[in-house]
Amino acid sequence: MTLTAAPGRARQAAGWRPPAPAYGLGLAVAGVAAAWGVHRLLPAVPLLTAAVVLGIVAAHLPGARGLVRGVCRAGLSLAGKRLMRLGIVLLGLKLSLDDVLGLGWATVAMVLGVVAATFCGTWWLGRRMGLRGDQPLLIATGYSICGASAIGAVSEVSDSDERDVATSVALVTLCGTLAIAVLPLLQHPLGLGDEAFGRWVGASVHDVGQVVATAQTAGPSALGDAVLVKLVRVAMLAPLVAVLATSVRARGRTKQAEGAEAERRRPPLVPLFVLGFLAMTALRSTDVLSTTVLDTAATAQELLLAAALFGLGSAVHLPSLTRTGARVAALGLCAWVVIAGASYGGVLLTT
Repeated sequence: MTLTAAPGRARQAAGWRPPAPAYGLGLAVAGVAAAWGVHRLLPAVPLLTAAVVLGIVAAHLPGARGLVRGVCRAGLSLAGKRLMRLGIVLLGLKLSLDDVLGLGWATVAMVLGVVAATFCGTWWLGRRMGLRGDQPLLIATGYSICGASAIGAVSEVSDSDERDVATSVALVTLCGTLAIAVLPLLQHPLGLGDEAFGRWVGASVHDVGQVVATAQTAGPSALGDAVLVKLVRVAMLAPLVAVLATSVRARGRTKQAEGAEAERRRPPLVPLFVLGFLAMTALRSTDVLSTTVLDTAATAQELLLAAALFGLGSAVHLPSLTRTGARVAALGLCAWVVIAGASYGGVLLTT
């Protein structure tokens, strides 16, 4: 009589294992849960900031380094890319056309000027300092628009090295976290009223969560203006990604040696997640969505971005930063001064 092996044993004998990304995605979920716990205990620490920091910590714990860099790497990389895209799509539900128009054209023009000055100045300076790979581009994007979310979006179309992405995310997150403590101390020495302070914070701080944590120290009026100004900066993500995608496509056409393969690898002129972001913004502008739906989407967006940022943080390798650490830190400091100074001047001119 022939004995049939149990299904579990048969799969084991055949070498069956759970899909490779499952381990890393599970670790990302655990990281989000831990970050949520940190945020609950320390409300001043935004969930997204805690997620990045915990990802970096996980990558350097003696007992977890092999797990993070080995069996979990595929899932963590998937979280840093795919979940980031979904989070950015839902981010569009936080912005409506009426909100932008309510700020006034002078403030919108000020925000555009600050974004352009910060992006171009940081990118140029990073190239002059000899930073590796796409670090100048990614750091410039993170500082000028919306921190780690913008870095993730741009890295998708520029096909950036994961180490460059992780380093840029770590730097932008660090500076944005420091802003939570530093900027409120400067409100009165700089002679800013509550609303003016809120606009300064919205125009100069990187991540939406960090903007909220910083501006709420000056009250609800400051917080409202800060979030609106910040969301105008977020809206700049779509045209920037479209321009970069066009540039990548143009470079692909010049590489005739790669032939048809280069043609296949060219990114779309406007990536799908950017179209999704714009579609969500248009949907929000119609006022057809209930508060419950918007609140649920906001929670989902934050959880998705937290998982993505945990994945990106886990790719940070601190020992490898020693070669360019001083230059990266110097660029971050200079970019911080540029965006803070430009936005302060813009606020004085428009209030």
